[in-house]
Amino acid sequence: MSAQDFAASVFGQVPGLLFVDHIAIAVLPGELEGQVAAYTALGFRELHREEMGGRDQVREVLLQIGNSPNLIQLLEPTSPDSPAQKQIDRNGGRGGVAHVGFRVKNAQAAFDWFRENGFRVVDEAPRTGSRGTTVFFIHPKSKDDSPFGILYEIVAEPNDPQNLPAPLLQRVQP
Repeated sequence: MSAQDFAASVFGQVPGLLFVDHIAIAVLPGELEGQVAAYTALGFRELHREEMGGRDQVREVLLQIGNSPNLIQLLEPTSPDSPAQKQIDRNGGRGGVAHVGFRVKNAQAAFDWFRENGFRVVDEAPRTGSRGTTVFFIHPKSKDDSPFGILYEIVAEPNDPQNLPAPLLQRVQP
């Protein structure tokens, strides 16, 4: 099976898959503002800015062009242990594509589907991402017969209680 056929067969079956949410780009420490300025000069506008601790350890800026739902996510590592910094290190000290994010209706349903279908899911469960979204990651070498070769993030919007990670869902239910 070709990589194209494999991707079409997989992503056509993921429950609630909507569209490509974002392309994440790791930028070198100290270069975030210059990258934001460059994208702004191209016509992008800044939608969101957040510093994330925990396992992510990045400063994030989300950029949009026009009314497209497809975003550019710039990730500047704040620690040598940041996954974004590790991506930069693997890339010879240069920034570059860190992952591609796909939007889904329900993170838990998508998570269960990937697990049930033998994919290597990086996270133990869906977790809180930036902007209050619910996210989890699919490993680049997820399937032995046809690996993706790139990290994928699955993203669900925060406005649906079904998309809250289990610990948060328990806190908001009576």
